[in-house]
Order: sequence, then structure tokens, then C-alpha cells
Amino acid sequence: MSVQFTLNGKRVQIGEEYPHLLSALREEFLITSPKDGCSPSGQCGACTVLVDGKATVACLASPASVSGRSVTTLEGLPAQEVDRLASAFANAGALQCGFCTPGILLRTKYLLDKKGASLTREDAARHLGAHLCRCTGYVKILDAVEQLARQAVGENPSENLPGSQPWAGRLGARVGKRGLRYQARELATGSRGYVDDMVVPGMLHAALRMSDHARAMVTAIDTRSAEQAEGVVAVLTAKDIPGELRVGIIDRDWPVLIPVGGRTSYVGDVLAVVVARDRITARKAAALVSVDYEVLQPLTDPIAAIDSSEDAVWGIHGNVLSTSRYARGDVDVELASSDHVVHEVFRTQRVEHAFLEPESTLAAPSRSGGLHVYSGGQGIFDDRDQIAAVLGIPAEKVVVELVSNGGAFGGKEDLSNQAHAALAAYLLQAPVRCTLSRTESLLMHPKRHPMQLEYWAGCDREGHLAALRARIVGDSGPYASVGAKVLERAAGHAGGPYEIGSIDVEAVAVRTNNPVCGAFRGFGSNQAQFAMEGVIDRLAEKVGISGLEMRRRNLVRPSSVWGPGQVLDDGALGAAECLAAVIPAYEEARGAGKAVGLGVAVKNSGLGNGAVEVSRAVVLFNEDGDVEVRHGWTEMGQGVNTVALQVAAQELSVDPERITVMVDTTRELGEGQTTGSRATIMVAGAVLNACKVALEGGLRPGIDHLGEYRVDWTNSIEEGLEHPVVHSAFSYAAQVVVVDRVTGAIEKVVAAHDVGKAVNPLLVEGQIEGAVHMGLGFALSEEFPTDEEGRPLNMTLRSLGILRAKDVPRIEVHIVECPQPRSPYGVKGVGEIGLVPTAGAVAAALHDLDGIWRVSLPMAIGTAENGVGNGK
Repeated sequence: MSVQFTLNGKRVQIGEEYPHLLSALREEFLITSPKDGCSPSGQCGACTVLVDGKATVACLASPASVSGRSVTTLEGLPAQEVDRLASAFANAGALQCGFCTPGILLRTKYLLDKKGASLTREDAARHLGAHLCRCTGYVKILDAVEQLARQAVGENPSENLPGSQPWAGRLGARVGKRGLRYQARELATGSRGYVDDMVVPGMLHAALRMSDHARAMVTAIDTRSAEQAEGVVAVLTAKDIPGELRVGIIDRDWPVLIPVGGRTSYVGDVLAVVVARDRITARKAAALVSVDYEVLQPLTDPIAAIDSSEDAVWGIHGNVLSTSRYARGDVDVELASSDHVVHEVFRTQRVEHAFLEPESTLAAPSRSGGLHVYSGGQGIFDDRDQIAAVLGIPAEKVVVELVSNGGAFGGKEDLSNQAHAALAAYLLQAPVRCTLSRTESLLMHPKRHPMQLEYWAGCDREGHLAALRARIVGDSGPYASVGAKVLERAAGHAGGPYEIGSIDVEAVAVRTNNPVCGAFRGFGSNQAQFAMEGVIDRLAEKVGISGLEMRRRNLVRPSSVWGPGQVLDDGALGAAECLAAVIPAYEEARGAGKAVGLGVAVKNSGLGNGAVEVSRAVVLFNEDGDVEVRHGWTEMGQGVNTVALQVAAQELSVDPERITVMVDTTRELGEGQTTGSRATIMVAGAVLNACKVALEGGLRPGIDHLGEYRVDWTNSIEEGLEHPVVHSAFSYAAQVVVVDRVTGAIEKVVAAHDVGKAVNPLLVEGQIEGAVHMGLGFALSEEFPTDEEGRPLNMTLRSLGILRAKDVPRIEVHIVECPQPRSPYGVKGVGEIGLVPTAGAVAAALHDLDGIWRVSLPMAIGTAENGVGNGK
């Protein structure tokens, strides 16, 4: 039976085989502005369309439900109206990765059509509850909606925005100037495609058969039923892999497919790849793959796993992934002689990234006998090397082309489905696209590490810190990912941005059969900072001074010895300047009788710890005067392409409209992952140097002017130096959280962040607002728990506890600029530190509200259910 309806003004007809309207729009009509972030749960809003003028979530609407009705997507709106909506969002900085934006634009149109100038910010926030944005924190989205509502009564919205105008001529796009994000309009309208939007002739679709058990021997895999299903082309298992079975960024310990005779190590392990003519058939056939197991008891308690005689991971002996330790001074003596001592155990939870775009990969055979892979990963050169190893071919036979992704936050560093799509395409010699469902994504990719942090800290009677001992255990799940580095970072940041005379830290990453844990915004520093801020506040109470004064007396400054022994440079001025920037808000709130909490933080920029970091960029002048800027870093909403544009426009005095920025994987321009809050520094340094080379070469067209920026002066903690340079750059932050004493609601967060130099203040604000939003979720509501069998319990976006627009308090951003020596323009990272002090500040505010010391995340208001510390 067919269904007829009007689509963007044209009468169309489809069959009822599609599971929902979204599937029909994307697969039958190739309309890609509605995005698939969670189908068929309808919990992200990215697929919103208009049905008879009303905003409707397309993955919840059956084809039959729109019979005889009118369906409108962004593609069907008049160009002038699309420009008006997109321009308002672009000018306000209301988009980052862009994946959620087309759906929000249509919701906004619906609200404006319905309410016009009477649409308030509060109304918009309530109605946007149907939409999830993981990047922006909603602040600038609501700014844009407000401006559009004002425009409805004749105001020009751009006049009300603080300097966020299109670049004006060759002197417009200077470093330090507010301006439009690169490709802002394309992002807003969904026309700058993601991997799942790509279609090539003859393309097949792959679906994955995942494990039913977290720890089980695989005794048989029966693929016959799947192979016999109509439309299925092939079913692949581990025996079909021509090269290496295991992949990994650091340790090659993660099996692409678990073979018969192998053992699963978490429920995200993959057993088979089903390739079919269409996505629906592939998914149905994947469920037909039958697997026999010998089920074993999973190891899910990381503390118990350390000494267990059982191995959590197939082929890996022992359950300790890594141990990071360092010590300065005599902590026992200093604690014994301290006037005040606190001993506390803190616990933080596992958290899901919830990037809006599920992982998607398209792989196609190349004419050279190799493979061309379209990936949204954070480390395309690592992707290339691992794919080549799995296929057993030289790396130069594989080209991985970056397709800017719909959010990542660290969750797209590891290979997910890239190897599976590449394997299928290589063996079948046909293009294959593999896109994970939201459920598969939740099962498969790494999460934020849950940690137990036991702290002992002492100070003198004036509150000066004398000693700190920290013992940290992190549940890293089965495979290495970057878990060792996360716990290394937690160890290094265990003492926060404070001067501590003696320190003794040990951090252990443990293998379990819980979900894999790896990189996530903050990278271990936010877990450690929650504990350290809790210690600071408890000591302040014992001393009899405010949390503000306690921090003021102990903050690092230039020449301070930090953490593992690093002597800080002049960049450390930012710590005190951030604190000073929030003091007025802190004192005003206290004077008004509000409950107030304060948190401060430090976060490294770059890998550090002895890693040699290299970034290269190419500047190429075309004969017509246009300029290409090529680099090797992943754009995922943070604005790295805009940074490259502004640097090139300033240094070359070129109109930014004549500059094209692209990620080039045909050259070795990048090194490692786009991670560690380093992309702005590394790209700015490389493009700056490339511009210098171009200027010295006379700006000749047709020449690759290659520039390089290198960080090669850091030391590993393992070197045992008295004063190692552990990191090349540090960012600092201070945040104040204000809570209403009557309702218990957070009214406002004031965030001061030292970014060294704000290349684009509009984008910097957006990064901080989005990170604060994520930090509030980390503090109060977000969690990805598992049961005793290692199975995740929260398997929908709604269940993750992510704050929606109506739940987000006012966020007030103060940009502090204390230049970082040896960094281009003095730049420091900003992508991660926005959430590092938040949980500590929330905990302090809640203690001020009800007198309860919080020790576990997420926290509760007015209850001890989350665990109450002893404060002793």
C-alpha cells in the first residue's frame, strides 16, 4: 500500500516499508537537512520537520500518519526565509558542530509563526525541550531566537548582537575579532553534509551484530539465516580479516571482530558485519546472526579487579592497565605537623558523550587498488594506519578523508565502525556505508572514566596548604583506548591550581568488563578537581575562612612549583586574574543572601608528558588570487577552521571571502588526535608559520608554502626530574555558582576563563557556555550506569540526564587574556576547562544551601542519597 503526501510543495508517493517518515525523507528522497540522531526514539529533535505547519519529530511519525498532508523541510522554505533564520543563528554564534541546528531552525520558525513578537526567551527555552544540543549550552541559541522575535516587530536583529558581523574586507578577520564561524550558513541549514548524508553510486550498507554478554567465550557464529535473507550481499566475521585483528590508538588490544574461540570483553564487542543493498535489510539481517556462548562472570568492580586472579580481557594478562605516580617532599611528616587535616573519599560517575551525530563511515575502493575512507574521527591519520593494518596493506594505500563531524568531545578518537566499513568495502570491492544507531553508539564507544579518589590534605592555621596525598582508581573498561593517559592526567592535576609543599599521588587505570572508557572533555582533570575543590572547602571551614580566601592564599603564580614539580611560567598569572574576575559576583550574591559556591581550575593544553607534538599547514595561492589553507586537524564544532581562516586573513592581508580552509589528508599535516585542548594552538602556529613562508617566498601562486609548529620541550613524569616541564601550556578558570535558597535552583554561573588570547571571542564564549552546560550535567544529573553484568542501564538520550534548554541557568562569561609564553599569539586552550571547576563550585553552593558535604557525582540537592562525606 502506498502513501501520498505533499513534500516541499510537490506531490509524492512512497511505500509503507519505511519505519518512519525520517527514513523515507533521507533514503527515498535524499533530503538530508533532517538529521538522524536517535531514531526511532524522538529524543534529540534533530529530525524536526513541519507537518501542516506544525513542528513534528520525523522519526516518531509513520509514513501513514502524513498521508494527504503537507511536509516541509528546510529545503522547501523560501530562500529568503532560510537566509533570515540561518543568518540570525550564525550572527549570534548559535551553532557549533551544526548537527542539531536545522531541526532547531524549523522549531524556531514554527514558534515565530505561532507567536511572532510575543515569543519570549522563556517560551523558547520551554519549547526547545524537544531538542538536544550538546555543544552550545543553549545560551546563544536563545539569543538568536530572541533576535528573530524582535525582527518580527521591525527591529534588525544583527544590530543587537555584540559585534558578531560578517567579516568586512581584508582587514576584517583579524585575530582577536568577533565574527562568523567558517561555513556558518552551511552548518545552520544542514547543507554541509556529514558522512551519513553522503550517497555514492552502488553504495551498500553495513550493520553490526554486537555481543549479548560482557564476558563470554564465543563457541559458534551461525550466519546462514542472515546470508539467505533477500538483499543481503555478505556476512563477514573475524575469519575474513586479512590483516591484524586488533586496533588501538596506543595499545593494539581492541579486536575489530571477536572470532569463534575468542572471548567477549564488553557488550560493545562486534561479532559480525552484515552488508546489504539497503540499511533496513542490513539491520534486520544482523539480528538473524545466531551466536552460541559459554557465559562467564564479568569483572565489574574495578577495586576487586585489581587483585583478581581472573583476566577481564581476552588475551591480556592482569587487570591493571597503568599506574601513574609521583611524589615531592615528605607527606607523612607534613600531614602529622599540619594544624588541620582532611581525609575524604570522592566518587565520580561514568558519563556518555552524547554527541548528536552517531558514528558513520563510508569506504570505497580506489583506482590504485587501495581504499578511500570518509571518516568523522578525531584522528584521521591514526584511522588510516589502523585500517591499513586490519586490511594488511601499506598505509599509503589508504586515504582517510575527514568529514567534519557532528560533535565528538573525545568520543571519536578511537576507531568505531571505520574498520568494519573499510573491511567490507575492501573485500567486496564496492562502496559501503556503516552508520551506527544511537543504541549501538551508546554500547560501542568509550565513556568518561568513573573514579574513586581518596584524598588526605593538610594546612597550617592560616590555611596554607602543606601536604596532599591522593590515591585514584579509574574504571577503564576492557580496552586501553587512552585510559592510561586519562589517569596520568588525573594524577598530574590531582592538586589543582594550588601550591602544595609536599605531594604524593598514585593513579591506577583498571581493566574491567564495563563499557570502555577513554577521552572525554576534561580528560581526568575534572574528576580530580571535584575532589580537590572539596578538600579546599573543608579545610577552609576548619581554618575559619571563606572558600574564596582559602583559594586566594594558595593559588599558583609565576615561579610556583605545581603538581609533579613543574615550575610555572608567566602564563600562571591567569589563575589569580580569573579569581579576581569573579569576586564581584561572589560578593554580590553573598550580600543578597544567596547560596554561593566557588571553584577554580587548571587544565593543560596539549599532550605534554614528553610527547613531541607537530602540526603542519599549507598555504597555496591560486592564479585568481584565492587562497587555500590546508591543515590536518578535525573540525568538530570547536572552530579550528575559523582559527585557520583568521590567522591567514590577518597575516596575508587577504579578504576572508577569498580563503578556503580544508583538512588535507593527502599530506602528512597532522599528528595524532585532535584532543587535549591543543587544536587552536597547533593550527594557529602552523598556519602562522606557513604564512611567513609564503610572504618570504613572494606569495607565488601554485606553490605549497609549508609551515610547521612544534612542541618538543616537555618531559615525562617517568623521567624522574626534580622540576619537569610536564606541559607546554596551561589554562586557568574560576567559576561562581549562585543558588536560590528558597527553590534550591541554580540561578547563575559566572565563568572567568584565561584563554591567553581569544582568537575569536564569539567562539570562545560558545565553547565556555557549552562546557559549563556539560559541567552542570556532570555535577547534577548525568550518568551512564551499568548493572552487575556490565550492561548499561541508560540506553536512550533522555535517560542520560542531559540538561535541556529550560534547565540551564544564566551563564555569564568573562574572558581573561594572560598570554602563554612560546605559544602563537599567546593562545591557550579553552575547549575542556569550561567544565573542570563546575562540579566543585556546585558542591560548595549546595553545602552553603543545606550544610551537606557532597562526595559523589551526580549530586542531589537537599539529600544525602548521593553519599555524605565525613569532612575529617
